[in-house]
Amino acid sequence: MGFLTKIFGTHSEREIKLIIPIVDKIEALAPDMEKLSDSELRNKTVEFRNRLKNGETLDDLLVEAYAVVREAAKRVLGIKHYRVQLMGGVILHQGRISEMRTGEGKTLVSTLPAYLNALEGNGVHIVTVNDYLAKRDSEWMGQVHEFLGLKVGVILNSMNNDERREAYNCDITYATNNELGFDYLRDNMVIYKEQLVQRGLHFAVIDEVDSVLIDEARTPLIISGQSGKSTRLYEACDILARQLVRGKESGELTKMAAIMKEEIEEEGDFIVNEKDKNVNLTAQGVEKVEDFFKIENLADPEHLEIQHNIILALRAHNLMFRDKDYVVNNDEVLIVDEFTGRIMPGRRYSDGLHQAIEAKEKVKVKRESKTLATITFQNFFNKYSKKCGMTGTALTEEKEFRDIYGMDVIEIPTNVPVARMDKQDAVYKTRKEKLNAVVNEIIESHKKGQPVLVGTITIEASEEISDLLKKKNVPHKVLNAKFHEMEAEIIADAGVYGAVTIATNMAGRGTDIKLGEGVREVGGLKIIGTERHESRRIDNQLRGRAGRQGDPGESRFYISLEDDLMRLFGSDRLMSMFNSLGLPEGEQIEHKMLSNAIEKAQMRIENNNYGIRKNLLEYDQVNNDQREIIYAERRRVLDGENMRDSIFKMITDIVETSVNTCISDDQQPEEWDLNELNNLLLPIIPYDRIVLTENELDRGKKNALIQRLKEEAVKLYEAKEAEFPEKEHLREVERVILLKVIDRKWMDHIDDMDQLRQGIGLQAYGQKDPLVEFKFMGFEMFDEMTKAISEDTIKALMHVRIEQNVEREQVAKVTGTNKDDSVQQGPVKRAAKKIQPNDPCPCGSGLKYKHCCGKN
Repeated sequence: MGFLTKIFGTHSEREIKLIIPIVDKIEALAPDMEKLSDSELRNKTVEFRNRLKNGETLDDLLVEAYAVVREAAKRVLGIKHYRVQLMGGVILHQGRISEMRTGEGKTLVSTLPAYLNALEGNGVHIVTVNDYLAKRDSEWMGQVHEFLGLKVGVILNSMNNDERREAYNCDITYATNNELGFDYLRDNMVIYKEQLVQRGLHFAVIDEVDSVLIDEARTPLIISGQSGKSTRLYEACDILARQLVRGKESGELTKMAAIMKEEIEEEGDFIVNEKDKNVNLTAQGVEKVEDFFKIENLADPEHLEIQHNIILALRAHNLMFRDKDYVVNNDEVLIVDEFTGRIMPGRRYSDGLHQAIEAKEKVKVKRESKTLATITFQNFFNKYSKKCGMTGTALTEEKEFRDIYGMDVIEIPTNVPVARMDKQDAVYKTRKEKLNAVVNEIIESHKKGQPVLVGTITIEASEEISDLLKKKNVPHKVLNAKFHEMEAEIIADAGVYGAVTIATNMAGRGTDIKLGEGVREVGGLKIIGTERHESRRIDNQLRGRAGRQGDPGESRFYISLEDDLMRLFGSDRLMSMFNSLGLPEGEQIEHKMLSNAIEKAQMRIENNNYGIRKNLLEYDQVNNDQREIIYAERRRVLDGENMRDSIFKMITDIVETSVNTCISDDQQPEEWDLNELNNLLLPIIPYDRIVLTENELDRGKKNALIQRLKEEAVKLYEAKEAEFPEKEHLREVERVILLKVIDRKWMDHIDDMDQLRQGIGLQAYGQKDPLVEFKFMGFEMFDEMTKAISEDTIKALMHVRIEQNVEREQVAKVTGTNKDDSVQQGPVKRAAKKIQPNDPCPCGSGLKYKHCCGKN
């Protein structure tokens, strides 16, 4: 393979060679573009749109359009796209990922494909990782698009629906991945077409694509409402969890060990598996739980909730840590994003874990939530007709991008060669020795004025280093989730002469660190990593903060054998070898074996995390197929389609299913259970009591009965139609009832699917594949739900009275915009206002007021 690469070059090199002629053509147009006046340059947009209407494609326009954007950026921002940026722009238009090093101007690159694809008029979404970047980029890069006559919008968390709708109707819209996903879910909960805010998912340019599509893909987006469950059990389990003793086990409890009935010796009340992040009670622990709750057998199905909650309480105490996984602020538990170190306001851990942490921290325990709508980022972004992305680090995850999103990664060469020195890891035996070495290194660099950026994994670690530096009187700034408001400002100043900045992980991602005066002479920005991250990508992101655009700089990671990465994933043989060396305190270990071990440990975790994300996607695929069917049906109702044919099909299906349930093919007419049939059908369709005709008794044909009952049911519905003076009145009633029933049943169904997903893992102990079982059960549950939708809809329609004022109602009202308990149960009606002639008629006919009740 290496031999072939030498001859033909890497995949990226081959692709870049194909793009060079296109870039040459774009650059060749520069003199022509410079001659155009501002208005002539702006008119190019109109010209391009006309050419598209006349049959040309975006690919035909690419060279000229990119040349126009390049000239516009030069005039408006005073920045001209480099050759490598033009390459990145071409790759993006092709629906791929362009990997560009930090400081290569990815934000400017996005203007190229955004402008070109916006010419079609279907909207382009530029996706950023936070509101600050969305607002900054829309105001900064948006100037280029507005100069060329395009409308630019931005979606911020604080916006209302009208502002969102206006922003989505622009040619180019800047927004975060969360806002886009939640707006999609909320759009599929509205009850009038006018309430929709999005207008389709056409083309997405994703900035920091690895953060959005990989790091955040383990957590699905959820809109939830409060369930009626009490929170007392969480508090009781927390009290018990504090009394239980953590133990150890000899041997490993695996699925295979359980199937083979291998004996595992346990001590203590519970065992914590830090690698897999789970907790199990021992036999002794089970007894203590039974004594505490005064129950005989914890394994009984009726005690499932107690089992679940005590495990949650133990996880909260032993696997979830304050100032690492979450912070407590104003009596509220707030999650910290493990990849960026940012607080994620409004997000809550699902399945009761958040409540268990609230009980542990003695803050008010909020009620558990009920899932009303959910989608994973994988399935959401795959709904776009075309998507592309940019990042500084994607190559290590290329397989995942290709398998899940169908996007390949192309490495774009740097504009100026990278001059940063990436030094070998410095490894120490203990954490204390490592921290002392880090502080000494910071002091040495600070003395000569070299700015230092220290990257930590947790808030706790950043504060620990800060305390050590305070003792040594080293002035510094700390940037972690507690101070994220000042993020951009602190990060931007990190390259100033003599600056020392401590930051959690990738804080300030998207903000350039420019070197201050005199910094080049002292070696540029120095990056110190205090621990290796689980993902090599995050380490590379930290290194990439230094050495932008050919600047000098250096980076080094400091590691101890006590770090989580080495403790949990390093090989035992290697650890015992270094422990037996008897090294003096404070001595640095440098060994090739050690560097390889770190790399292997990271690869192992990356594969593990990829497995988690792939698993999540496989399970969500079942939900996704069902979601597509339900949302498509809802959309038909919102679009005001005539549902009469669907209603008649529901009626005939209900009749056929009911008769087949009560009467089998091999039964004689005298054996037919008409009582059961009456009990099934009469509550739904108001027949007179069903009795058999002479003909049916003589011939004994079940099909003849089915046909007669279908005809009678259709006549009953036609009679109901005749009660309405305007046929369109009943059509709107059909839409109102169908919408209400679909929403109520779908919300119950996804909550049931959620419950099914939690317990499906136990199928493995019966030697069944949990995923296959989930698909079968999920399909059966969906089938039951669609049957229930038909029955409830027909039952309501057959019994509707003309004097009833039927209005569309929301089954669940969304009140928030975050991942939280943001939905309240209960109907919401439209606010009363003066009716205008062109408004929909309040009688629910679906006609305009002037053509209906307002005719007089």
